[in-house]
Amino acid sequence: QVQLVESGGGLVQAGDSLRLSCAASGRTFSSYTMGWFRQAPGEEREFVATITRSVARAYTTYYTDSVKGRFTVSRDDAGNTVYLQMNSLKPEDTAVYYCAATVTISSNYVTKKNAYDYWGQGTQVTVSS
Repeated sequence: QVQLVESGGGLVQAGDSLRLSCAASGRTFSSYTMGWFRQAPGEEREFVATITRSVARAYTTYYTDSVKGRFTVSRDDAGNTVYLQMNSLKPEDTAVYYCAATVTISSNYVTKKNAYDYWGQGTQVTVSS
């Protein structure tokens, strides 16, 4: 069992920055691709960003179009933590943000919520105008 705990959410104004963290335990963190998803009230959970597990000592990142150039996903395998740096926040970024883990590295699956096996409890991000 992999357990994930998100933190770092809060209430900010449009244009501000926020850094989310996801701490993992229970398995070998470096063997998992780590994704970030978000869900606004009344909406489906949607993909935000992901960073694969290391292959040939390299990672691959993916982002949904609406956050490209503003958000950056990174990981610290030694510290069992994945991060989501969010800059230039917009009101439409308001949602509960979840981190998730999967073993796949395939581009056909890492952006799909159904591919992820483990989920955190979520952290609220609210961006006011």
